[in-house]
Amino acid sequence: DVQLQASGGGLVQAGGSLTLSCAVSGATFDDYAIGWVRQVPGKRRDPVSCISSNDGFASYAESVKGRFTISIDSARKTVYLKMNSLKPEDTARYFCAAGPQFEPCSSRLYRVLDIRGQGTLVTVSS
Repeated sequence: DVQLQASGGGLVQAGGSLTLSCAVSGATFDDYAIGWVRQVPGKRRDPVSCISSNDGFASYAESVKGRFTISIDSARKTVYLKMNSLKPEDTARYFCAAGPQFEPCSSRLYRVLDIRGQGTLVTVSS
């Protein structure tokens, strides 16, 4: 059973940067794509970015393209989300999650993510 733990959120001013981490355990790391989604209370969860662990293929939501970068440290079994040029509208709780085994990073992945845990809160002040 794959386990994930998101961390790294905090309070930052608009224009600043944060790096979120997603530590993965309990599974063969390369078998899974990892996705980040975010949610504001009372609103739906929105896709942010995903990456396939076996080949590094990544994709981004239009709202974060050019500002966010997803990456993998396979040795540490950790996925990072580097967030630059943060905007107040990026304020949300961010969750990382794994897709089904062998499901690649794609728009479909966000519909089948197994999202658990509390996520990590990112607050961007104006």
